[in-house]
Amino acid sequence: MEVAALIALTLLLGALVILVALAVGRRKEEIREETEQAAEFAAESSAAKGPASKKQKQEKQRSRKDKPSQHTFSHPLLASSLKGHSGNVTCLDFSSNGKYLASCADDRTVRIWSTKDFLDREHKCLRANVELDHATLVSFSPDSRAFITWLANGDAIRIFKMIKKDDGTLSFKAAAEDFPQKHKAPILNIGIAETGKFIMSASTDTSIHIWDLKGDILASINTNQMTNSYAAISPCGRFVASCGFTPDVKVWEVCFGKGGEFREVARAFDLKGHSAGVHAFAFSNDSHRMVTVSKDGTWKLWNTDVEYKKQQDPYLLKTVPCASSDGSRVALSPDGRVVAVSDGCNVAMYDAASGKLEEELHGVHSVEITDLRFDINGRFLVCSGDKAIRVFHNAPGYRAAIRDMQDMLKKAQNEAMKQRLQQQIKEAQSALDTVLAAPVD
Repeated sequence: MEVAALIALTLLLGALVILVALAVGRRKEEIREETEQAAEFAAESSAAKGPASKKQKQEKQRSRKDKPSQHTFSHPLLASSLKGHSGNVTCLDFSSNGKYLASCADDRTVRIWSTKDFLDREHKCLRANVELDHATLVSFSPDSRAFITWLANGDAIRIFKMIKKDDGTLSFKAAAEDFPQKHKAPILNIGIAETGKFIMSASTDTSIHIWDLKGDILASINTNQMTNSYAAISPCGRFVASCGFTPDVKVWEVCFGKGGEFREVARAFDLKGHSAGVHAFAFSNDSHRMVTVSKDGTWKLWNTDVEYKKQQDPYLLKTVPCASSDGSRVALSPDGRVVAVSDGCNVAMYDAASGKLEEELHGVHSVEITDLRFDINGRFLVCSGDKAIRVFHNAPGYRAAIRDMQDMLKKAQNEAMKQRLQQQIKEAQSALDTVLAAPVD
């Protein structure tokens, strides 16, 4: 009896095991079939959407992964960062009326910023598109109603007119034709004389071309400097200067007749004193001062308010050690009180009279600084490099102005003069305190 029961139990357990095995096997088969059906459905869905959907998804994932982190920078003197370009900014220029800042980048646009918005949180700008090309250089016309650009691919100058609409906004219209291609080497700089009489373009060989406003060459200059590293027109519109491999800065006068007709380009004077090639130079607003920065590790300040036609040479005012490298830029404040020098991603600001280092700005951009300029009122220093434009308060300029007025106050004998200077010192000190107390953008 017990044996029969044991046999029956064994048979029952065996049957259960067989049933479980069959159920598991059937479920595995169902899962396999479901997987195959899902794969077929996915393939059909992908075909219906097109092959681009998967590719786009992969590219989107890749772009998110490869997207570089935005460079962050802060400093007590940073007034604002102008952001709008989607490519690295290569050049800056202020309009003569002080109202606008022009910037160009490799994103095929030139942007016009309002200087009155520099201290606002929002910085609106107007955009001029550079069709089928991009601009590497930009320069305002003297009347602030047009600007010229250098085309990266076209290797030519293109003029844009700024047209005011009925509602007060601006639009941009490119000239029907670009200037002819004349340079045989990469371009360094372009500019329009403040007199409106000529345009300059300079390249990295030894060539400088002087153009009329219609695109005809008036004269060509061979700088004989092995290579050019920088060239510019003086703010007064009379002179063109260049520097390069040799340790001298050469200056020419572009001469016109009383009737406005072009006459000649005449050698004016040289700045001699550096012991190595010169990276760059800059003029004061009245063209009476020049500053140069050289591979010899110094910047020099010069008095260029001389009668060169009477063989009077410019004379050296100051020599100051500084950090510099290939591509360094230098700026001189309009009043000649402050010198700014770029070295890679950094900027140093000096008192021009004493040579004292006033401010050091490290890591301003994520790449090498491409341009460095003071606004025409000397309130701000701006620089470019990556996609942002940095705007700094010119605190050293305020300090230098206060020191100069304090010196004048000591020498003043007239009571009215003393009171006026005391009031000006108070106002300048208040402005400086406001700058230093302002929150960093």
